[in-house]
Amino acid sequence: MTRTNIAKLKKMKSQGQKIAMLTCYDYSTAILLKQAGIDAILVGDSLAQVMLGYDNTLPVDMETMLTFTKAVRRGAPGVFLLGDMPFMSYQASDRDAVINAGRFMAEAGCDAVKLEVTGKHAHTVEKICDAGIPVIAHLGFLPQTIASVEKIVETREVAPALKLIDDCRTMINAGVSGLLLECVTAEVAAEITAMTDLPVISCGSGPNCDGQVLVLHEILDLPGALNPVFSKKYANIGEAIKNAASAYVKEISEQKFPGTENCYHILDKKFEQIKKSL
Repeated sequence: MTRTNIAKLKKMKSQGQKIAMLTCYDYSTAILLKQAGIDAILVGDSLAQVMLGYDNTLPVDMETMLTFTKAVRRGAPGVFLLGDMPFMSYQASDRDAVINAGRFMAEAGCDAVKLEVTGKHAHTVEKICDAGIPVIAHLGFLPQTIASVEKIVETREVAPALKLIDDCRTMINAGVSGLLLECVTAEVAAEITAMTDLPVISCGSGPNCDGQVLVLHEILDLPGALNPVFSKKYANIGEAIKNAASAYVKEISEQKFPGTENCYHILDKKFEQIKKSL
């Protein structure tokens, strides 16, 4: 099976085709996203919140991320798969960063890894790229630094906007294969997108990037979704699940389920033999 890779995403940009990316965390949903024609899947550390119930992304570790990412790869074998490097998987040392990025590629079958970065991470990014691992640099709002964040959208002011643009240039020079911009003003994101031939994905950064990514739980209106202003609900799957479970509970309590059609049966004469043997 032919897999989508960075070269395919770059070609989509050059041809003016928009890239549709969603988060995904499990095998069965990955199958559905593949059938829907999704271009790319991000196994985000957002799973800490929407799948595991934590308040932020910090508690999730490498082993957890790899487990979920492997499941998604099995469900969507040909789709571009982006692995999200969790908190402290690349900050401590360049060696740790390369090893952990390599695990996403070798063990989970990723096509690239994503790191939350600023310009100061250039050396780490270079080392990962030098190892032959495609990197998508995540800039703008960085959820892993939530403890020190003062403003989620900083690029409404001139100085932070110029710094972000400079950080993007630094990442491009470091060898990244693409950018993901979170909560960047639409005007600044458009400028960044226009200055590179690399694919630029928007997460709440306006329509003029090369593609969009949203958290699956938000578009499906599932519990745990943060529902930021830049997201959109496309279905109410949470309500459908609740209604199905409620109907099940009601049928159990009213002894309507299981019916005879939901059971395995033995021939009467064989059952009579069993009863005589008791």
